[in-house]
Amino acid sequence: MSNKLSTLSNLNQRIIVGVLGAAVFIGGIWFSEWTYFLLFLGLTLLGVSEFYTLVGVQGIRPNRPLGLLLSSVFFASMFLVQKELVPAELLYLSLPLLFLVFIAEMYRKKPQPFTNIAFTLTGVAYVAGPFGLLHLLGFLNDGYSWQPILGLMLLIWAADTGAYIFGKSFGKHKLFERISPGKTWEGWAGGALLTVLVGYGLSYLFADLEVYQWVGVAVIVAIFGVLGDLSESMLKRSLGVKDSGTLLPGHGGLLDRFDSLLMVIPFIVAFLKIF
Repeated sequence: MSNKLSTLSNLNQRIIVGVLGAAVFIGGIWFSEWTYFLLFLGLTLLGVSEFYTLVGVQGIRPNRPLGLLLSSVFFASMFLVQKELVPAELLYLSLPLLFLVFIAEMYRKKPQPFTNIAFTLTGVAYVAGPFGLLHLLGFLNDGYSWQPILGLMLLIWAADTGAYIFGKSFGKHKLFERISPGKTWEGWAGGALLTVLVGYGLSYLFADLEVYQWVGVAVIVAIFGVLGDLSESMLKRSLGVKDSGTLLPGHGGLLDRFDSLLMVIPFIVAFLKIF
């Protein structure tokens, strides 16, 4: 499959991978809480591993096995607590596991031990942290509901689509040229407008959230989604790489596709839990 995709143009690759990816996402989120769990557990582990590979180009050596274990424990624990299958006290296991990273580094005998520790924990916080918090959206009410999660994905896609169309058509003023020369204020404004309109429309389709909540989530996606994209661009630029990986033909790596989502999840959870 990947060999056939490599013979296509970048645009065709993006379209095919995008359509297939959307089908997998919608199906996994909608079918049941367990398919959703497996989908995002896989994304969590692949994303953390990709982050460790990415920072490795600068000679940094995160503790990959322990980082993946920490990510799995946090992600699974958050899900099982929300499902009420285990007590919330299980989350306290994450605390001593964090400090196992320090202990393990003494035996690895790698250069720059505290840099390795820092990036091991950063990978967990950057990827597994938001994806673990995503469970709070799926279990906002009694039991699992796919509506808030799928709605969030639709808002992310709307922001990307609007930014691309308006940026290509009207983009003149650079948004943050030092980090991402291709982004413009016009593109961001178009993406933000489309996102808010889609958010308002979702309030008529998905009744799990009130109108003001959907619009509020859309505003958060419009503002912090692009900041998540810029943050990941800042990371790649500091490491001297173009893409975070090559897993998704035409799209780059997983972090390239989910940078906005990772940034917005904590803000959305805080908004919905407070308001």
